[in-house]
Amino acid sequence: MKRLLLTLILALFGASAFSQNILTPQDDGFLSPYVGCGNYGKSVAVMGGSLSVNKESNAAKQLWANLLGMSVTTYGVGGAGFSSEQGHTLQQQVREAGVHDIYILWASTNDYMNNRECGEWTDYTEFDGYDESKLTTQCGGINYCIKTILEKAPDAKIYFFTSLRFFGREDGYNPFTEKTNQTGRNFAQYVEAQKQCCLHYGIPVLDQFALEGINIHNHARYDLRDKLHMNEEGYRRIAPLQIDFLANGR
Repeated sequence: MKRLLLTLILALFGASAFSQNILTPQDDGFLSPYVGCGNYGKSVAVMGGSLSVNKESNAAKQLWANLLGMSVTTYGVGGAGFSSEQGHTLQQQVREAGVHDIYILWASTNDYMNNRECGEWTDYTEFDGYDESKLTTQCGGINYCIKTILEKAPDAKIYFFTSLRFFGREDGYNPFTEKTNQTGRNFAQYVEAQKQCCLHYGIPVLDQFALEGINIHNHARYDLRDKLHMNEEGYRRIAPLQIDFLANGR
């Protein structure tokens, strides 16, 4: 029994350590052009699914740390979505997170791929009396995360990274597709709903879906074999976009 208990404790500790990976600046002797920007030297928390936490993502996040002088703590967990029904959700991650200067909500593909309702930007807002039944939708989860972060850290900045494209099927990359998931919406509509939630609260959005520059002609260079997750080259491709956004939140 003691051996079993010890095994469980070690397993839980290992899972916690993985989900709270911390990156700090590495001194490479190079003077960053971002020294003096509004967010230089800040403490950053990252919430999301596998695209926010896979080891390959460190290729981008270490560049954030180096060029922006940031301490980057990742709370993301593979399989997570905003819906309360999707994995170790971003709602849970926000509740578990410490206090930071900046919180990044990095949207995944999981709500869409697992047919969680997209919902509407009004879900879990003042307009429905913070109806907890709406926490099962992507939008309800987003609005919950924003509200909870600001209750935890009223002076913090919140930034949103939209979902990235995926290339295993057409609806993952084509914003004009007629293909949908079981809820009747396509992936681009989920991304649009993400932006609408943020617009309501004045949360700055990095539209990675629109701006990542990865498409059907070049994705093989940047993706792993599953055509969903990116390799290190993919993260290095999107890192400059993220860094420019994170420097001043625009």
